[in-house]
Amino acid sequence: MLDKISQNLDFLQHSLTLRAKKAEVIASNIANADTPGYRAVDFDFGSALQNQMRNSEQGMGLAQTDTRHLSSHSHVAAQQGGLQYRSAVQRSLDDNTVDMDVERAAFTDNSLKYQSTLTFLSRRISGLMDAIKGGQ
Repeated sequence: MLDKISQNLDFLQHSLTLRAKKAEVIASNIANADTPGYRAVDFDFGSALQNQMRNSEQGMGLAQTDTRHLSSHSHVAAQQGGLQYRSAVQRSLDDNTVDMDVERAAFTDNSLKYQSTLTFLSRRISGLMDAIKGGQ
């Protein structure tokens, strides 16, 4: 039973980690909107989450005791080969592919999904706490 609870909480934790990474990627795109030649990037959340879950199912892995050691589990979508160039709707004259409307929409969508995952996690933990206390 604890394995099922742990798997569910691991799923939510990986989801939050990837949502935070996606917010960083989108913020980077927005920050570079005026950089000549910058190409907007993004990653597929679904496949990155599947990779995270697959890696966590393989066990705990090795502890990284030195900064020069390679980590056994990557928490960054870019290291999983997930970062891809976003296709441009229309390139600007300076060859920049950032479309601010697309970035704003992606940022808002990601923020809403991040918040809903936090709400779901909070309610899940509340339910577990009620079960532990005896459902007062």
